[in-house]
Amino acid sequence: MRALAWFVAAVAGTLVLAALLGYPVWRLAQALGADWPFPKVSSRLWQLLLLGGIVLAVRRLRLTARADWGYGQPRARFLRHALAGLAIGLATMLPMTLAMIALGILAPDAGLDAAALLRHLGAGAATGLVVAVVEETFFRGLMHRGIERESGLAAAVAGTALFYAAIHFLARARLGHDDVGWGSGFELMGIALSRFAQPAAIADSFVTLALVGVMLALVRHRTGGIAAGIGLHMGWVCVMKATNWSTAPAQDSRWSFLIGSFDGYTGWLVAGWAALMLLAGLAFGWLRPAGPVTAARG
Repeated sequence: MRALAWFVAAVAGTLVLAALLGYPVWRLAQALGADWPFPKVSSRLWQLLLLGGIVLAVRRLRLTARADWGYGQPRARFLRHALAGLAIGLATMLPMTLAMIALGILAPDAGLDAAALLRHLGAGAATGLVVAVVEETFFRGLMHRGIERESGLAAAVAGTALFYAAIHFLARARLGHDDVGWGSGFELMGIALSRFAQPAAIADSFVTLALVGVMLALVRHRTGGIAAGIGLHMGWVCVMKATNWSTAPAQDSRWSFLIGSFDGYTGWLVAGWAALMLLAGLAFGWLRPAGPVTAARG
């Protein structure tokens, strides 16, 4: 699948390139009087290189139309789909928070009041909007369109869902100034990829994110754009972030294994809920592909 390979290369290739160039760029910043930590320099360098890699992939795959990016719907329909998705996202993730509290997995913070909860919800909504627009545009917009046009819907759904899940597990790393050298970029890259060395530790969150990725890809296919996916994604992230900021894990809950250590929220409980939503969506036709799912689209 050429399209998938281009997007994987944009991420993996720029990660290696940032590891190679991180040290000389950091030394240049030091010489110019910028006392920035090496991980920050390396991270920003990778982001810039990644942006260039994505632009190159988009140009090579000729994903230039608004519909290719997922923004082909008329403005009024786009807004309706986004607002409907937001309402559904909030309504479908809130039960998970309530279940975690009811099971004793999470406990509300002692000083939590209505004002603090509203602040957390507002901050969660803002974070969710940024995350949703960026990730939906890349995964369910450009990447989905490129793969589907070349290899069909099934490949687009599977490819974007798995890659979407995997990209979340790039870990952050720290290095002191005294430890920086020519190999520091690759050391950081190794730390960033370290979670994949223990797949059992991230399996619950990976499965959850992959199921969510499947749902979002099918929503994109059914609606013809990413507006509904942006709303859903924003609603889910809003509830998750507000929950993390408003609660703390209980130390002695027998059900703690149901949430993962990755983000303190996604885990087998949310994975089971996502699987139920996916099955219901397919059974009732909300997520069922319109027409046969072919191996390729001509």
